[in-house]
Amino acid sequence: MALTALANMGNYFHVYDFHVKSGTGDKFITLFDTFDYSDGNPMHKSPAQVKDGVLCRDVADPDHFYLIGEWADIEVHKKILKELAALKPEFTTLIKDIEKGAFIPKYAKIVSSTPQHLLDKAGH
Repeated sequence: MALTALANMGNYFHVYDFHVKSGTGDKFITLFDTFDYSDGNPMHKSPAQVKDGVLCRDVADPDHFYLIGEWADIEVHKKILKELAALKPEFTTLIKDIEKGAFIPKYAKIVSSTPQHLLDKAGH
């Protein structure tokens, strides 16, 4: 199996770190997936999205989540995020303190990523 880097140098991760209302974690996942995989999600229509995001659940706290994705341009992501907010997807109603900015990502530039030739060597 060929290895691939998690992300490409020069791109950006968006990292959301948020909690949902107590006891609603499973429902949140269902509502998130329903919206995320629909044709109505504007994030999936942008060529600036390099890799589709992943929703991660904290193993120690079932109401704590992270959403991580890779983008080539964070300004494009910020613009589409405003479009998404205007849609008010149902999953957002379960996010704790959303009105206080609890669902705003941190952005991180990817400054090191294993070169493919090294990954190819490791995969043999």
